[in-house]
Amino acid sequence: MKPSRRDTESHYGAHLTRNGHQLRSAITSGPAVLWLSVFLLIPLLAVGAISFFSRGAYGEIELPLTLECYKRLLGFGLLGFDPLYPVILLRSLALGAGTALLCVLAALPLAFFIARLRLRCRTLALTLVVIPFWTNLLIRTYAWQILFAPESWITRAFHYLGVINAGEPLYPGVLAVAIGMVCDFLPFMVLPLYASVEKIDWSLAEAAMDLGANRIQVFRHALLPQIAPGLLAGIVLVFLPATGQFVIPDLLGGAKTVMLGNAIQQQFGQSRDWPFGSAIAFVALGLVMLGLTLYARRGAKEGPSLL
Repeated sequence: MKPSRRDTESHYGAHLTRNGHQLRSAITSGPAVLWLSVFLLIPLLAVGAISFFSRGAYGEIELPLTLECYKRLLGFGLLGFDPLYPVILLRSLALGAGTALLCVLAALPLAFFIARLRLRCRTLALTLVVIPFWTNLLIRTYAWQILFAPESWITRAFHYLGVINAGEPLYPGVLAVAIGMVCDFLPFMVLPLYASVEKIDWSLAEAAMDLGANRIQVFRHALLPQIAPGLLAGIVLVFLPATGQFVIPDLLGGAKTVMLGNAIQQQFGQSRDWPFGSAIAFVALGLVMLGLTLYARRGAKEGPSLL
């Protein structure tokens, strides 16, 4: 019996039944779906489930199921309210936002500069932007410790400029963390920004200048709307991983300030409190998903060019 017209569909010249479509989808997409399920979805579900268990006397995971880990993360413990973990969360968000802002300020002129170069020089400049990724993050961070040593020329330059007091080292310190974070995440901001800057219609800027707009107005009304997709993508790519960063704040900050990533590492390491560590990790994952959801909704409003 031949399948009815309703059950068949032409796909790239081939007439496939509904079962044929399912078979083709299973062959083409099945391995990827299986890989993501085994190595991403199932571990995430396991982390979420562990966050509702209790910690045993020796660090084991045991019943009963409880919300104590999430209450503790919000600051409500056995001894009353303790703002330690809410402060860690806010501090991590502030670190991510500050890193994103500094990367925007550094990447905007750099992206415009690269876009105005000749093609050969442009390729070389983009290669120089990506070169730091060829070295492990840990090695780069240890290199910054050497560069920020009290006797280094960078520290002497900051002394000369009056940014820090004479004899005061850059490392460990907040300034060292800020420089390390910006240098690590700057390529994530430059590359999407450059992709938008390269497509700018400069005739709009010329028209705005002919109508009497100054440079700030030209940038705000003629250029910024055109580079907004790349700018928003760069902010998302920098803010989300910077919020959970712990290697750079730990090494360049002298392990004096606990961030979200440090808290997760401590709970799964020294403290052996896997339920609480899972709760922190799940909340961090929620922040990432929230950021991606807001980005997707903004993209849906602005059109496919933002996605």
